[in-house]
Amino acid sequence: MDHSLLKQFVAAARYLHFAHAARALGIPRSTLIAGIRSIEAQLGYPLFDTAASSTQLTAEGEAFLVDAERQLATSAKAAAASVAKPGGKAKASKGKGRAPAVKGEKKPGRPRQGR
Repeated sequence: MDHSLLKQFVAAARYLHFAHAARALGIPRSTLIAGIRSIEAQLGYPLFDTAASSTQLTAEGEAFLVDAERQLATSAKAAAASVAKPGGKAKASKGKGRAPAVKGEKKPGRPRQGR
């Protein structure tokens, strides 16, 4: 499942308010709702109870929230581990140097001053 969709679902489940979750993620509310619908279509069951007067998670949604948080935590640990590895040997900058001479064109650089 897409990492960004999992983040959207977790934010919506924590806030239990789509507008607040979208604002926290910095995305439009319609994008958040479309992402939630996409997850629900992939899973085949609803994650939020739409019949309730306020936003609530279904039993399947609560179970999926635990799984989604675990997936995000393991991917964050893996990303941190890959970044923490030391890099290779540093290379010295060679600078620009001279541009190669092209047949039929003037030589690059400043022209010499004539006397």
